[in-house]
Amino acid sequence: MPKEMICSFCGKIIEPGTGKMYVGPRGEIMWFCSSKCYKNAIKLGRKSRELKWANRTVIR
Repeated sequence: MPKEMICSFCGKIIEPGTGKMYVGPRGEIMWFCSSKCYKNAIKLGRKSRELKWANRTVIR
């Protein structure tokens, strides 16, 4: 049984078979539940603690 992952940006639970896995340049693995979280974290470089809709206690 695949395990559920947690979104690296907003903290939501990602069900198996959904979401996006991103491997950074240093080899760190980040999981994102939606393209909204991916774009805010990677493309725009925003921090989740600065946004109202994202969980502020997510640890990467």
